[in-house]
Amino acid sequence: MHQLKVILASTRSERKGPAVADWFMGIIDNHPEYEAELLDLKEIDLPFLDEPKHPKLQNYQHEHTKQWSQMIDEADAYVFVTCEYNYGLPAPLKNALDFVYHEWTYKPAAFVSYGGVAGGARSVQMIKQVITTQKMVPLFEAVHLPFFAQHIDDDGIFKAPEVQEQAAENMLEELERWSKALKPMRQEEAKPQ
Repeated sequence: MHQLKVILASTRSERKGPAVADWFMGIIDNHPEYEAELLDLKEIDLPFLDEPKHPKLQNYQHEHTKQWSQMIDEADAYVFVTCEYNYGLPAPLKNALDFVYHEWTYKPAAFVSYGGVAGGARSVQMIKQVITTQKMVPLFEAVHLPFFAQHIDDDGIFKAPEVQEQAAENMLEELERWSKALKPMRQEEAKPQ
């Protein structure tokens, strides 16, 4: 079984991301190969990066960093549920990525993005630049949800069109392949030097 962390990036007060994340968590329920946990950056509420030492050293001074480190380290794979702000990624997500380093290493990452006409795709492209530096492997398979708000009902429930439902299924299958493939590298990295 793979430990999957689904990271919800938006922290705005009137955000719609939780509806998208809830929908995606429902898709994961059909995949017994995953033990999934939703990490909502609004609830986790990391401050702006405040560690005095570089994250590569893993010499964390603050309890919030130690807790974040543990949450990220125990994962085998990640899915980022993200919106797009001004053609880019949300600042809270960039901050969360920068807090730790080794904990992300040799793990696959996939994306569920939402927004207007581009469906958050430009945000995903920026995130890929960051996470490859952290030695994550971003997948080609992704779920992009253009004009997603049209698919949220009066009760706040998001229901994706069938093509995006299938994209989510395909992405999860590929994420499992990469998680298995990278596992020996993660185990090698974990060995004492």
